[in-house]
Amino acid sequence: MATSRLTPADRITLTRAALGLTCAVLVVMTLLGYLPQRNWPLFLLAVPTTVLDAVDGAVARRTGTVTPRGSRWDMEVDSAVLLILSIAVVPLAPWALVIGLARYLFWLGGLARPGWLRALPFRQSRRLIAAFQAVALVVALAPFLPQWVGPVITSVALALLLFSFCRDIVFQERRPCATVLST
Repeated sequence: MATSRLTPADRITLTRAALGLTCAVLVVMTLLGYLPQRNWPLFLLAVPTTVLDAVDGAVARRTGTVTPRGSRWDMEVDSAVLLILSIAVVPLAPWALVIGLARYLFWLGGLARPGWLRALPFRQSRRLIAAFQAVALVVALAPFLPQWVGPVITSVALALLLFSFCRDIVFQERRPCATVLST
């Protein structure tokens, strides 16, 4: 059933997009020196932005309104929020930028290797590793934790992310070209 109306899950994703945009403003203010590196406003806004990522999918499933468009939109908002938060963490852990750029770099790689962009079978570990990326970036921004926590947790997050992407690339490279999965 095609519809142009926003589903309950779409409304949550839209809220996350608005929160993410507000996070972006706070990140710019931080980078310009108007706010301290790890500040309460950004942290307190990043927490619900991240938590709501777990809510929209559950709401879509519960209300029977899961759609490819909603899933795609959720993924794009997730990617944008990760990029915004990773930029905020760069002064503490420069490699955190790779976390935010990973999906976009993978897409660019897919331009050269179109097989990479085929649908992947569901894998719970991929979902958990993706969620951990956002949690790690938010923890790195927590003003009440020692500063050394940020570099440590983002290093673990990046290692898991690289493992996940490499595993998926190997899987895609080994698949027969004619294999296409539905999403």
